Amino acid sequence: MQYIIDRFEGNFAILEAENGEYTGMERARLPREAGEGDVVVHELGAFRIDREETERRRARIRQKMKALWEE
Repeated sequence: MQYIIDRFEGNFAILEAENGEYTGMERARLPREAGEGDVVVHELGAFRIDREETERRRARIRQKMKALWEE
C-alpha cells in the first residue's frame, strides 16, 4: 500500500493512505531519511521511499504553484 507522509508529531508520522484516510505510524518504522511529502510504500512488512513517485508529485505541485502565480 502507498502512503504520503503528511507530517510528524513527536515520535509519530501522520500518513495519508491512497483512499484519503489518515493513520499514525511510529516514526521509527519509516526509513530514517523519510520526510514530509515523501511517498512511502509498505511491502513485506517494511516501508520504503518511492523516490520516483515522490518526485512526480513534487513536480506536479510545482507546476500547479507556478500556474497560480502566473495568472
